Amino acid sequence: MCHLIGDFHLIPKLVDEPGFTVVGISSRTSNGKEMSGKGVIPQQWDRFIKEGMLGQIPNKVDSNILAVYTDYESDANGEYTFLIGARVSSADDVPLGMVAKEVPPGRYAVFTSEKGFVGKVVPQTWSHIWAVPKSAPEGNRAYRADFEVYDQRAADPQNAQVDIYVGIK
Repeated sequence: MCHLIGDFHLIPKLVDEPGFTVVGISSRTSNGKEMSGKGVIPQQWDRFIKEGMLGQIPNKVDSNILAVYTDYESDANGEYTFLIGARVSSADDVPLGMVAKEVPPGRYAVFTSEKGFVGKVVPQTWSHIWAVPKSAPEGNRAYRADFEVYDQRAADPQNAQVDIYVGIK
């Protein structure tokens, strides 16, 4: 199904992910907290970048940064764990202050943001995802894990493009 954001056509693709491990920093939050200005996600990103945490993660499989949403309390209205880190081949030697989380295997709808300022295009894409009807294949969310992939296309935060993987049933 094709979705329209402004002049941008958002066509998700459905993929089966085998599951993997991510190491990084995490905290509990909710969409309500994030939208009220009392959230933790911007500060967590700031800390991850300023402290060079990507370089501290051992056993990385690539240089991509992942933002993982997991341990959902319920649905988009409940609390969840937000983790910024990297996919790893092994959770051995997790650095002090970091955690390892498993992203479960399953089916994911992959939404690719338009290009632009990362602080605009990622929330804009999530707003679209929340509006997808449950009756659409990509709208029947599992609320087990979702994740954003910041690869080479996101190297310039002013002109970034990000893939958002949404776990579906």
